[in-house]
Amino acid sequence: MSDDLQELEDWVTPLLAKLDRKERRALARRVALDLRRSQRERIKSQQNPDGSPFAPRKPQHRAQRGAIRRKAMFSKIRTAKYLKAKGTADGAEVGFVGRVAQIARTHQKGLRDRVDRDGPTVRYPERRLIGFTDDDRELIQDKLIHHLTPE
Repeated sequence: MSDDLQELEDWVTPLLAKLDRKERRALARRVALDLRRSQRERIKSQQNPDGSPFAPRKPQHRAQRGAIRRKAMFSKIRTAKYLKAKGTADGAEVGFVGRVAQIARTHQKGLRDRVDRDGPTVRYPERRLIGFTDDDRELIQDKLIHHLTPE
């Protein structure tokens, strides 16, 4: 996938060089917002960027009191409060902020972390929250072409 991103970057760089700073920032902002929307929808559908489903939660052996609700994972962190989009003249960024960024990184990379402050340490399965799909690459190309095309 990194080769695809490099190929996209090689295609985009000379076109972006023709734009002034203000236009690059506006374009990057629009791309970042669209990418955030795309990432949010993909997380909502519980899919990795390659289209495979997220690894399911482990079964919980808890009493009814304090039980985890069986809703979709990551319902709060995909909101605009935590999933931020930023566009600058140098690029577009989509990512998590605050404590949520550490939680997202743990799931993104399949790291070990504590379940609770005093709880056991477990290895979380890899769930790719942020990543490029083929549709995202097309979205970036379409936004750039639309921005460069005179109306």
